[in-house]
Amino acid sequence: MKDVEQAQGILIVGEEACAELVGRKEAFEAVEAVFGAMASGEARNFPVVREAIGHADALYGFKSGFDKAGMVLGVKAGGYWPGNADKGLTNHQSTVCLFDPDTGRLSALVGGNYLTAVRTAASSAVSIAHLARKDAKVLGMIGAGHQSTFQLRAAVEQRTFEKVVAWNPHPDMLPRLGAVAEELGLPFEAVSAEEVCAQADAIITITSAFEPLLLKDWVRPGTHIACMGTDTKGKMEVDPALVAAATVFTDEVAQSISLGEAQHAVASGALSPDAITPIGAVINGAHPGRTSETEITLFDGTGVGLQDLAVASVAARLAEEGGRATRVAL
Repeated sequence: MKDVEQAQGILIVGEEACAELVGRKEAFEAVEAVFGAMASGEARNFPVVREAIGHADALYGFKSGFDKAGMVLGVKAGGYWPGNADKGLTNHQSTVCLFDPDTGRLSALVGGNYLTAVRTAASSAVSIAHLARKDAKVLGMIGAGHQSTFQLRAAVEQRTFEKVVAWNPHPDMLPRLGAVAEELGLPFEAVSAEEVCAQADAIITITSAFEPLLLKDWVRPGTHIACMGTDTKGKMEVDPALVAAATVFTDEVAQSISLGEAQHAVASGALSPDAITPIGAVINGAHPGRTSETEITLFDGTGVGLQDLAVASVAARLAEEGGRATRVAL
């Protein structure tokens, strides 16, 4: 009986183990696969709960879903505490709970902070891999917060980039990105947001803005934009007119139009929800993706629960195989 109880215990996978076991390659493959499963109807996100708690200016919520293809069921609980940086903590705090799809039994608790950053970076990297021009040479970064370095490292692996240009509302944060670019052997230049658009072939926005940082007239034909910061009603990183003028792809259409970057263009009637394509359709070969060298493509990365569950499942499996997880009885 004791052996049965031990086998049915809960795996505890901490942040350190997640960071050591789940790299960019593992995250990319997990996120790409789950986007494909979503597009083919084999994986489904459940409605998101996200609320301001009325304390510490924090947003807290739940993202959950079931991936039948990968047999992953679970929920990510957590949110955004803007004052955490002053306490030496990351602003995003979360934990992933995984359940056995066959029994409903809680099977693992996985630290979600590192995984949130690496899966978000994997999402934009998947979009660059499938939508950016093959000859993209200059990578633009809008934002230099905690997640920006993850974004930069993942993005440069998708194309033969020769330079990084970046802008951030607080310029004093840009040296962090510059140091990563130098480590990667890429020239780095801090410029205005307009100049990022003038130079970049692919642009990642990763901010918490509530107003457009990129305007339609700034963006060159053929640019790919990965909008990764807008995940709440009211947020906005790019001009809605730019969204309406681009060919728009997303992780999940329902979230894109309700709380993603497309929410404003859709609300104004400038963009039809039917014009937004799940990137999983491109991954599965059901949609061609980019169709010309002059087309502006935009990926609305809203951040779906299935991304978190996919990378957490990988972390749990690798931690158990490598003896890096603790197993406890509930």
